[in-house]
Amino acid sequence: MAGGIFSPLGSCSELEKANCHPLVCLLCHEPYQHPCLLDCYHNFCASCLRGRASDGRLRCPLCGHPTVVRGGTGLPPVDRLLQFLVDSSADGEEDVQCANCDRHCAKAELDTMYFCNTCGQPLCVPCREETHRAKMFARHEIVSLSKRTKDIHKKCSLHEEPYIMFSTEKKSMLCINCFRDMQGESRAHCIDIETAYMQGCQRLDQAVMAVKELQTSTCEAIVLLKAMIEEVRNSASEEEAAINSLFGRMQEQLSERKKTLLKAVQSQHEEKEKAFKEQLAHLASLLPTLQVHLVTCSAFLSSANKAEFLDLGYQLMERLQRIVKLPHRLRPAQTSKINSEYRAEFARCLEPLLMLSPRRSVVGSAGGIGPVITGTNMLPGGQCSKTLMVPGCPPAGDRMSAGPMVRKPTMHRYISTKVLLAEGCETPFTEHCRNYENTYRMLQTEIQGLKDQVQELHRDLTKHHSLIKTEIMSEILQKSLQMDVQIAAHYSAVEMMRSVFEEVWEETYQRVANEQEIYEAQLHDLLQLRQENSCLTTITKQIAPYVRSIAKVKERLEPR
Repeated sequence: MAGGIFSPLGSCSELEKANCHPLVCLLCHEPYQHPCLLDCYHNFCASCLRGRASDGRLRCPLCGHPTVVRGGTGLPPVDRLLQFLVDSSADGEEDVQCANCDRHCAKAELDTMYFCNTCGQPLCVPCREETHRAKMFARHEIVSLSKRTKDIHKKCSLHEEPYIMFSTEKKSMLCINCFRDMQGESRAHCIDIETAYMQGCQRLDQAVMAVKELQTSTCEAIVLLKAMIEEVRNSASEEEAAINSLFGRMQEQLSERKKTLLKAVQSQHEEKEKAFKEQLAHLASLLPTLQVHLVTCSAFLSSANKAEFLDLGYQLMERLQRIVKLPHRLRPAQTSKINSEYRAEFARCLEPLLMLSPRRSVVGSAGGIGPVITGTNMLPGGQCSKTLMVPGCPPAGDRMSAGPMVRKPTMHRYISTKVLLAEGCETPFTEHCRNYENTYRMLQTEIQGLKDQVQELHRDLTKHHSLIKTEIMSEILQKSLQMDVQIAAHYSAVEMMRSVFEEVWEETYQRVANEQEIYEAQLHDLLQLRQENSCLTTITKQIAPYVRSIAKVKERLEPR
């Protein structure tokens, strides 16, 4: 029976379509055979659950709730209540055969059958009237067949005496002997069978009412969830349609702006190329003239005597000086860089579609330009995206290796951080800012110390012409390299926290704007420090050969 049913049940719709008869197993769809009750109060046949336990736990095939199983069988205990209902249903449906005359009784005639509790055998009406009327069967207990399952439980299995009491403490029926064997305190919890039956029916009615209320609430919740699933499906369809529509319009706008930008690039290309070709033609015509005059000078010097040289030499010199003084365009009049500002143009063309706010820049007290929040950073409804565009700031992967960069407002970042910390709101970002400021001040102090040392060495070498020990230069260079590693590590640590902060930044834009400015300024301050340290390293490397050469000269001059 358990073969081929080791896959869990599907969705709720499959369960609704399945046979939900209370006495039929949901796995094998057959009447229960030794039904087992799980901790989630789902029942299954013992054979359907056999082999499913793992590490002492059995997961419900319907809801997945784990049940702890004990013993070697790997099965939960048998549900006696459900087994009673199954047996009662089977007794009412099976054909009954009289034990005396072997007469079969149809299901419609079960009410006319009897059962002898003393013999434990069913009897038909003729056999009861003829056979069990004899004196030898006078003490036999004969009841209706429909009542035999109820009457069979009236006697105590231990003392073979009829039940007369019920213990509300132990929830069990008692015969007279069981009642006598009980202690005096436990007897106070004993009531007669009829009273216990009435009280039990009342409590069962209360429990049934509670279950019916839960059933009603469950049905309402199912209806609500189905409606919400449908709403989610409709909302997803609407959102997809809106996304596709907006994306199509964005593509159209970007395509048009792309054509305009390509035309502008082509125009700049043609203009610059024309200017460079004109200058190239001028220089190309100048070069033969210069070569002719150089050859003329060489020939004149080799062939003219002193008198001829004094007669014609000054004329040649004046001609050469006039050639040199002519306005020759030796340097390019313009750069070869073609700049179309395509990022700003693309962002500007998308602003009307995305309902973006105008750009704004933060100018610090030092005159540096802060992070720029462009139109591409805002989503509909004022929600901030995860990308903050900063002028002159390359992508995160190329920032540490970037060349010249825009100076960020260190003082503005410092003041903004102080204001943020003074608000007293403890968030992951404020804790990060507090730790960042401590680390940044330590790095800044060490960089300033190295800067002072290099300036002093450079002054002693160039101004005072004093000798410098090579050990000092090596020490400064080593410290500078170590600082570079520390700054790079701190930058990577701050960069790795971007994803954590971006999740927080999406919640509210006003606070995000301030935090993003501080965060980007922090990264740029680290880049500034590293750039300064790189300059120090370059200067140190440039000075080092002179120091070594002076040291070698000093060694030669010293007496051996």
